[in-house]
This record gives sequence, structure tokens and C-alpha cells, in this order.
Amino acid sequence: MNFETATSLFSSFFKTLGYLFLFMVFGLFLDSTYMSSILPQTQHLATFVMLIGFAIVYFKSASRMREQMITAVIIGFIGEHLFSIGLGMYTYRLSNIPHYVPPGHAIVLVATMYFCKESIVREYRKLLEKIFTVFVLVYSTLFLFFAGDVFGFIMSLLVIFLLRNKPRERLFYLSMYIAVAFLEIIGTSYECWFWPETAYGKIPFLTSANPPSGISLFYFLLDLGSLWLYKKRHKIAWARMKNIRKLQESQ
Repeated sequence: MNFETATSLFSSFFKTLGYLFLFMVFGLFLDSTYMSSILPQTQHLATFVMLIGFAIVYFKSASRMREQMITAVIIGFIGEHLFSIGLGMYTYRLSNIPHYVPPGHAIVLVATMYFCKESIVREYRKLLEKIFTVFVLVYSTLFLFFAGDVFGFIMSLLVIFLLRNKPRERLFYLSMYIAVAFLEIIGTSYECWFWPETAYGKIPFLTSANPPSGISLFYFLLDLGSLWLYKKRHKIAWARMKNIRKLQESQ
């Protein structure tokens, strides 16, 4: 890889996932314990900023992407109440579900999609898959040894295992792993939420870091749910797209 290619890849990363990371750093800071000690109702401020970001991305996106964003918000709302409130998998600062969280799921999903659609990223997808796979293994191993993160390590291995026969989806999910890892580190560092010392706070042999490394495994359910609903709503269009893919692969 020459310098020009590396620069192009970095540019594609920055204008998709890079913007997402900057938005995370700023938006989640508004709900941090530091901000809450200075201003009241900081979650409302974070929600206001999130809705502005959501609106910008929504109105700049194509109709299919808009539909998936709305679906992601709905699934994110249900999933947050199930995993956080119902199962106690993690807990937010005020023991609620902040209103900015479901739209945040949608923005993470769309930013990852846009990154994977970049022409230079598609051209070097095989190389990026190898680099991102190494990142997942190194990142989760470091968390295992230095934070006792058995829970996250097992989930990270499951990510690699589930993607072994998914060449079309592999780059997307590996990219989402990195995006979610960054999101979790920022959110827990700001103390917007925290994870218990064991999985769900109930399984003692599955010790967990705060955050666990492989939590992106649950974000995959968000994408799969959004995709499943889209297929159900647009059966003819989806069948047409599958036929086009088959023709392209046979050439």
C-alpha cells in the first residue's frame, strides 16, 4: 500500500467513522458526571444534540437508509429496555434509558454502512478485514489479561467465529466492532453508564471489564433486526437485489 492509498483510506475513515467518533466524544461528554455536577438535566442537553445529529444524517440519506434508521431506533429502544432495565446487563448513570441512546444506535449503524460503501474501502476490503480481525483479537486479549474480561473475550471470539463464512458482511461487522469499542470506552470513561463485574451481574465465572470488549456482538442484532424488517416490507425489491448480486458474482 502506497502513501496515496493510505491517505485515501484515512480520508474515507475520517469522513464516516471519524465524524462519528468526534460526535461521540462531544455528545456523551454532555451526559458525563463532570457535566452533571455543573449543570442540571444534562441528559436532556445530550438528547437535543443527538436529535440534531440524527436529523442531519437522516435528511442527507437515501430513503432506504432513512427507513433503516427509524427501524434501528425502534429496535434500539426495545433492546435497551430489555438488556439494561430487564436483564441488568449494564446500568446508565441515572438508572434510566437516556432518550439519546436509541437514535445513537441508528447513527452508529449508518456511519458504519457509509464507511463500508466508500469506493477505496471496497477496493481494499480484504486487507482491511485482516487488519480489523487482528485488532479484535489483540484488543480482546489485552482486556482479558489486564482487566480479567472473560465475558468480552468470549463475545469477541464469537464475532470472529460467526463471520468466518460471511464474506459479504465481514467488513461491516468488524468495522462496527471498532466503532462500538470506541463508543463503550468513551461512555464508561465519562461514567454515562457502567458494566457490572460479571456478566449480567449474575454469572460469576464470566468476569467482565467495564466495558467488556466484545459487546458489539449485541449490536449485530440491531442490524439483523433492521435488515429483517426491511426485507419483510420490500420483498420484491430485496429479491431483485439478490438476483443482481448473483449475476455479478457469476461474471
